[in-house]
Amino acid sequence: MFSIKVSDYKDNSMLNICDADILGSEIVQDDLTMHISKGYYGERLVEETEASELLKKSSIINMAGKNAVSLSTRLGIGSKEGVRSISGIPFLIVFKT
Repeated sequence: MFSIKVSDYKDNSMLNICDADILGSEIVQDDLTMHISKGYYGERLVEETEASELLKKSSIINMAGKNAVSLSTRLGIGSKEGVRSISGIPFLIVFKT
């Protein structure tokens, strides 16, 4: 399961997607703290099929979590080289042009 939030940003479809099991968590590494907030990622839960379709059609994508990032790179959206990790949680941002 994935938690998603879809919005429009300057005539672009923006998708915020994370693994459902990290929603609401706080990730800390050194002096950096990331909140995987329900306000940013938590509009609704979707299965992999719908998540795949949203990843394909969105032009700006913010991803957090092993499953979300893995699904995206398997679909050819983003690259493994662009993935950053904070306390073992992968993050990836994609802008399609």
